[in-house]
Amino acid sequence: MRTRPADLPDVSLRLLEIFAAMMRCTTTVETAEFLGISQPAVSAGLRQLEHQLGFALFERTGRRLTPTGEANDLFEEIRPLFGILRAFTTRARDIRSGQVGRLRVMSTPPLGYSLAPRALRAFHAARPEVTISYDVRRLENVLDAVQTGQADIGMVLNAERLETVNSELIQRSQMIVLLPGDDPLARQPFVTAAALSGRQIVGIDQASQLGRLVAKGFAQGGGTYHPGIEVRYCQTAAALVAEGMGVTVVDPYSAEPYLSRGLVSRPFAPACEVRASMITRKGVPHSGLLLSFMEELRRQLAQGAGTAPLPG
Repeated sequence: MRTRPADLPDVSLRLLEIFAAMMRCTTTVETAEFLGISQPAVSAGLRQLEHQLGFALFERTGRRLTPTGEANDLFEEIRPLFGILRAFTTRARDIRSGQVGRLRVMSTPPLGYSLAPRALRAFHAARPEVTISYDVRRLENVLDAVQTGQADIGMVLNAERLETVNSELIQRSQMIVLLPGDDPLARQPFVTAAALSGRQIVGIDQASQLGRLVAKGFAQGGGTYHPGIEVRYCQTAAALVAEGMGVTVVDPYSAEPYLSRGLVSRPFAPACEVRASMITRKGVPHSGLLLSFMEELRRQLAQGAGTAPLPG
């Protein structure tokens, strides 16, 4: 165990704070008001500091205390210290309020190309000092990244319960049929699975949750589900429909960018619910930065960024 040198004064930061405040003020009363402590506490602190240093720091002239030459020398030495402390306090406040730091975000494609970019844009505009790491992956990759701490937050669209992470539901919606605006089915308030039988369908990989959900919907609705084209992502399906390659059943987030390209969406029947959720790692407290981003996601949804929620 190391021992302190016998000639090294045991000066606390609090005593130096009292000394520095006294150097800026003219009386112990003013110093006490500045620090928010009592006047006797200021006087006691100055006496303790002088005792530890072994020499006087102030000379009393009337009701004022005049710094000695030694006090002026010491004040110049410690002045940078309080600049560092102010910077430390500011930095800590910014970290607490989510103004600085690094945020690692991952998302599945439906939210990754719709809601997430809007939330990230608003979040980063208000916090330009924050460094953001962002990636779009499949559900299993997002879950693994959040579970292992490689990502602070994940945004997923799923129809099944998630048990291995903290999950907060942020919006309920349902699968829709995306089709050309001049298609006869576009005149209907909704499109049934049976009505799509015999149509050229761009289907979603049935190894995925959304693909299984669509297949289940067709089975329940009495339709025949034999996609002529099968793709991995809903965005890919929407892009192919925009090129005139058929119709598709996808989530409304993936369909949204294509609704200005001559396509329309109609609710798919039977209704196939999907849930947009934020996921975080279990057992790990949320940082101020993460809490700020989560609030921005909620704000974007409240302002209508995304899609209409599921009725009821």
